[in-house]
Amino acid sequence: MPVLHIEHQVADFEGWKRNAFDADPIGRVKSGVRTHTIARGVEDPNFVTIELEFNTLPEAEAMHAALRKLWMNPLAKIGSPTARIMETVETIKY
Repeated sequence: MPVLHIEHQVADFEGWKRNAFDADPIGRVKSGVRTHTIARGVEDPNFVTIELEFNTLPEAEAMHAALRKLWMNPLAKIGSPTARIMETVETIKY
């Protein structure tokens, strides 16, 4: 399953989560996101990673393109985001 892995710095995690992520300006569900995972740095809680899981590669690619467009907006206020599409090859729960 394709996963869009995103990393970036935010000014304030709680504010970013509430006003940016939860506001969902791109529409994750309508874009095909099946699940999402958010993690933040232990030493730097404003460093965020997000994983968006999709059923298909074209859905992941379309979301990647939409995010790049969103990040060009100076109001986005996130530091140097990076994103890449990964393929899950194994998941084991212990």
